[in-house]
Amino acid sequence: MSFLIYDLIFLAAFTLLVVGFLYAKRSRLQRQGLLYLYRTQWGVKRIDEFAKKHASWLKPAQYLVILSGFILMAAMIYFLLQFSWVYLTSPIAAAAIKVPVLLPLIPYLPELFNISFLPSFPFTYWILIIAIIAIPHEFAHGIFARLNSLRVHSTGFGFLGPFLAAFVEPDEKAMNKLPKMPQMAILAAGTFANVLTTILFAIIMFLFFSAFFTPAGVLFSTYAVSAIQPAQSQVAGPAFNFTSQQFHNQEIELIPITFEQEIYYTSPQLFQAAQEQGIEQIEAFSDTPAFNAKLAGAITHIDDHEITSLEELQHTLRDHVQPGQTVLVRTAYIKDAQTTEAEITTTSLTLADRQGVAFLGIGSIPQNRDSLMGKVYNLGTLIKNPQVYYTSELGNFGWFIYNFLWWTVLICISVALVNMLPVGIFDGGRFFYLTIAALTGSDKIGRKAFAWSTWIILLLVAALMVKWIFLFL
Repeated sequence: MSFLIYDLIFLAAFTLLVVGFLYAKRSRLQRQGLLYLYRTQWGVKRIDEFAKKHASWLKPAQYLVILSGFILMAAMIYFLLQFSWVYLTSPIAAAAIKVPVLLPLIPYLPELFNISFLPSFPFTYWILIIAIIAIPHEFAHGIFARLNSLRVHSTGFGFLGPFLAAFVEPDEKAMNKLPKMPQMAILAAGTFANVLTTILFAIIMFLFFSAFFTPAGVLFSTYAVSAIQPAQSQVAGPAFNFTSQQFHNQEIELIPITFEQEIYYTSPQLFQAAQEQGIEQIEAFSDTPAFNAKLAGAITHIDDHEITSLEELQHTLRDHVQPGQTVLVRTAYIKDAQTTEAEITTTSLTLADRQGVAFLGIGSIPQNRDSLMGKVYNLGTLIKNPQVYYTSELGNFGWFIYNFLWWTVLICISVALVNMLPVGIFDGGRFFYLTIAALTGSDKIGRKAFAWSTWIILLLVAALMVKWIFLFL
């Protein structure tokens, strides 16, 4: 029985458990807007004890907490504006993002929207990550509230249909009477806890991956390309449909071209347009062994030589094989990020000659990682090299744990960022209001700035949703 079956059974059992709990405790549920709240005293004593015991370092830590709030808010505004500009102005980028812009975190999201580059997100991950995010976040609010002598009335759970939330309920009226800096520390404490949780799980992910995963091949993203001059090129044959697992079995129409007595392959539409418009250079696939053999996935062996890195591949082609030599190339192909078991293929091909060195003809498309999230991605490559194929010493269980840790890190930092947006429903909304009020000395200006920021961001999100609707519905 596959894990998906167990996960669906767990989902059904959990849903029945929640329904039963809500029915049994219906007299203690309180409705607040769309949420049903269940208040308890669980953890209130621990919050109080922790705040009193560690007050000596928590007091000065408030300045760090507030600073983190400003950094997260600035980073999220920058990312939102950058993403919105690209999404609204680029039809290619918008079409590539299949998920609605405004969508709650739901199990099976990659499978539901056919997002091949994201690993599976089963219900088991979802419920565990909700707890990992919510408990430190809410307890941090409570700890800093008690640090500033606010009473914590209750803790509890919120239910919005099948979606769960947790909360800590300090004395809001008393909080509003505090000076602005303690209020800001209480508001930013939750996201600061999420940042610490992100760092903790990133370290765990690094240690786990280092201990149980081994480099086993070199990944490539495309075949070798060269620049050709359309004006100096000739069509060398009829167009044909090229299909390769490397391009997810999508048919690509190509036409053979001769340029400087060499064969290349390019799109007939691109070649015709380049000739008509006088474009000096275009890129075309070179006539290489990898292209002709339709190699796909990760190269793990060339004959008996094991390939575990790009340097090892270069060393093997340079020192262990010769141009014109027929070799057996073993590849491991994984169709998407939700698949953990590779399809192993052995292909016989004859190596080409490139300046006296054996040439295979694979390439890698450089990724633009200058954006904020790109920089976050770059940090992830310190753990897992995107050009290396890895195998798990624990089999599928190793990938299950690694993907869980990956999702935990991603969602933790995402929640920290989004929650500091200057919008009314988030902690960042009141944090922004207090900031403007403190800078201007006017609560009225603070409230106006808060209202304006909320409406501007909501209108921006609405524009993004309209764009998505026109693209996919």
